Amino acid sequence: MRLRLAAGGPAALKVMAAAGAAAAPVQLLWGGPSERTLAPLSPPWAPALELDSGTVLFSPNAICQFFFLAHGEEPTDLTNQWLEWEATELQPAASVALYAQLVQGKKGLEAVEALGKLLAHIEQSLSRRGTAYLAGDTKSVADVVVWGTLFPVLRDETSLPIELQALRTWFQSMTLSEACRKAADSVLMPKALLEFKSYLQKQPPPCLAMEGAPSNEPEPSPQEEEGSERALTEEEITAAAEAWARGAAALPKPWKPQKPVLPVEGMRNVLITSALPYVNNVPHLGNIIGCVLSADTFARYCRLRNWNTLYVCGTDEYGTATETKAVEEGLTPQEICDKYNAIHADIYRWFDISFDYFGRTTTPHQTTIAQDIFQRLLARGFLLQDTVEQLRCENCQRFLADRFVEGTCPFCSYEEARGDQCDKCGKLINAVELKNPQCKLCRGVPVVKPTRHLFLDLPKLEERLEPWLEQSWATGDWTANARYITRSWIRDGLKPRCITRDLKWGTPVPLDGFRDKVFYVWFDAPIGYLSITANYTDQWERWWKNPQQVELYNFMAKDNVPFHSVVFPCSLLGTEDNYTLVNHLIATEYLNYEDGKFSKSRGVGVFGDMAKDTGIPADIWRFYLLYLRPEGQDSAFSWSDLMLKNNSELLNNLGNFINRAGMFVCKFFGGTVPDMVLTPDDKRLLARVTLELRQYHQLLEKVRIRDALRCILSISRHGNQYIQVNEPWKRIKGDEKDRQRAGTVTGVAVNMASMLAVLLQPYMPSVSSAIQGQLCIPPECFVLSHDFTCTLPPGHRVGTVSPLFQKLENDQVEALRKRFGGGQAKQTPPASEPSPAPATLLPLGDPQLIQQLTEEVAKQGNHVRQLKANKAEKAQVDAEVAKLLELKKQLAVAEGKSPEVPVPKGKRKK
Repeated sequence: MRLRLAAGGPAALKVMAAAGAAAAPVQLLWGGPSERTLAPLSPPWAPALELDSGTVLFSPNAICQFFFLAHGEEPTDLTNQWLEWEATELQPAASVALYAQLVQGKKGLEAVEALGKLLAHIEQSLSRRGTAYLAGDTKSVADVVVWGTLFPVLRDETSLPIELQALRTWFQSMTLSEACRKAADSVLMPKALLEFKSYLQKQPPPCLAMEGAPSNEPEPSPQEEEGSERALTEEEITAAAEAWARGAAALPKPWKPQKPVLPVEGMRNVLITSALPYVNNVPHLGNIIGCVLSADTFARYCRLRNWNTLYVCGTDEYGTATETKAVEEGLTPQEICDKYNAIHADIYRWFDISFDYFGRTTTPHQTTIAQDIFQRLLARGFLLQDTVEQLRCENCQRFLADRFVEGTCPFCSYEEARGDQCDKCGKLINAVELKNPQCKLCRGVPVVKPTRHLFLDLPKLEERLEPWLEQSWATGDWTANARYITRSWIRDGLKPRCITRDLKWGTPVPLDGFRDKVFYVWFDAPIGYLSITANYTDQWERWWKNPQQVELYNFMAKDNVPFHSVVFPCSLLGTEDNYTLVNHLIATEYLNYEDGKFSKSRGVGVFGDMAKDTGIPADIWRFYLLYLRPEGQDSAFSWSDLMLKNNSELLNNLGNFINRAGMFVCKFFGGTVPDMVLTPDDKRLLARVTLELRQYHQLLEKVRIRDALRCILSISRHGNQYIQVNEPWKRIKGDEKDRQRAGTVTGVAVNMASMLAVLLQPYMPSVSSAIQGQLCIPPECFVLSHDFTCTLPPGHRVGTVSPLFQKLENDQVEALRKRFGGGQAKQTPPASEPSPAPATLLPLGDPQLIQQLTEEVAKQGNHVRQLKANKAEKAQVDAEVAKLLELKKQLAVAEGKSPEVPVPKGKRKK
């Protein structure tokens, strides 16, 4: 391989460092910016790598990735996120900072002003993860690429704010590494830097495209830019005027399906699912936008298009997490499911989620359908048996599922790692690898014992999976992250996947030798879509065994992708039973909370059951979550941004336009839509609005929900501008011609408001209904068309018009920020001084009593840990610790041990 580098160029630095870090066998060719012999079309100062095959790479990040791949280091989702962030956000800001230093002579913090928020982002990521490097505890291509972009700007470390300690430590570690040090010495030579500075001086100053939080602001697509900027043709203007004139009669008739909703021959039949939320917790805003709200918005759009649509969801209720929560709360698994299913249903009802049916997985239909799929896979040879090593607690007489084990992480030595994953370093763990494992139920030490399990033979099913995937990708709309995650699973080679667990709470395995086991939740849970539909209608197979007539859309967050794109389709393909498989897999990235993570235990973030207590209406929450929906990258909820969007986009833009349009009809024309005589300018507005309307359709048909919302706001901006330019409040006082013009402008504006009511319905159903009521829009006009038509003709009477939105005040938002920043976790009221428990004679060796006390100790221990995490008052913690110690004494006596309990650890006084 030959690597051409121009000394002095920042891009060469990262490439040289990556070559060194990955020990890449390259032949170096040094030259200036004009010597582009390997890649003559590449930009000046760009490196170029000529592979032995003759292929030339000249994207610096692609070259870096190639070196690490060749070294055997596969990228992870996290490294890819960092690389995308570096390319789209860090590089432009670093270019501004470097220009400020080299050309404008700025120094210190002034020079790196453009990097401020981005440096803070790196600091927060490193601090939050507690890892030495950006994507884990080992150096990756992401570290080299980000360091290479920052180093030319931050060589003088006085430019780094002193409070960014995690960033400083990482940056120094990278700079002192051999590969980076050698790259800096080779590339950033004084003479080469002068030449690069001379080159920069001839260039215009770089500038950032936008200020603020780029991750929350969707970039306009090329189509959107085209729709808003390009000149209109005469044909478009004429067509728009003709469509307007045809009026409401030209609209399709709204279609209401029969109940239950079933596929209809000759119609577009759309089946929508959102990932089944775990029943053991309360969903936060990120969970809500990731699946149910996104799916609801699309389902509402489909219904407005007269597509025959069924939207089902429900709580995922089986598995270890439910058993763990039951122990924690001192309830049975069924009681936990009943409690949290009701909580979920209430939350989604408040958010106005329009499920056709919201069910649950703990039903007889679930057992019947899951066992049928299992039997068909077994009969066709797609299941394997194997023995695995697993931890068994002899005290509890049970094999321990992953979440019933805690111990020391074998990777980072965190002492409270779970049996499936370490919360500190994030690495997946096999429970038998834990050091010092403990049973969470009784705190006993489990032993490793062999146990037989069943596996889905994914390698054998791969030859069926791949052609189906290729067809689904070619004909359906899969988000980019869904495609990437699926490809990475297949590229790494599919392996048999265990589908059974040693639990009691789950769908029983109907096979001799395994009847004491249940199906693993990720085999069982997606079958919940089928069983929930079966609880809705006994004709469920018309949806789920009908791929010829049904289009299936799955909505989820990206962590659920492999189970919906690989595991579940393989299960259904292996049955050979003509199941409906996913056509469109829609996955979001993650929504964070104010630069951190949602945490119920720490009281950080807004959870579904708390949103209604804020006093902010559900439709405002819907709007803001959909406005910042993490479609291409992670985004973050921000109270300041919520206030800004409410006050600017809703109150001053959308609400202002709709209110003015309606008020003008009431105030100037007695509540009756006036006659309209369209001018060429009016017709151009109709054509412009039609372009926005069609763009709205194109985006929503591709399930680009966030971007389509921009079209609505753009239409209302056009409307505000139209009113402002034509000033109907002045013209109504003029001569006949002016009054006629005021009537035309008012009539066109109120019809735009009528159309906006329909476009808004998928996003803000209550606001949409309010507009419909205020303007008295006929129900037959509440359907989506590709044309902007006059639905409120002259003579139509409107109702009472009132404001749709209220201003959010800074004091109100700051109070909410404080309340949800770690202070709202429910705390037990301070206990009074505990009175000594009466002495009780406990029967020795009673298994039921030991089990009962074991569960009470575990529950009380979790309660104490939660109080400590919430930083409760010391007196309150001490009182609960005293209860815990008393329970431990009773347990020790029941087990026939000494009742002495170790003194709690504390800080030594010096």
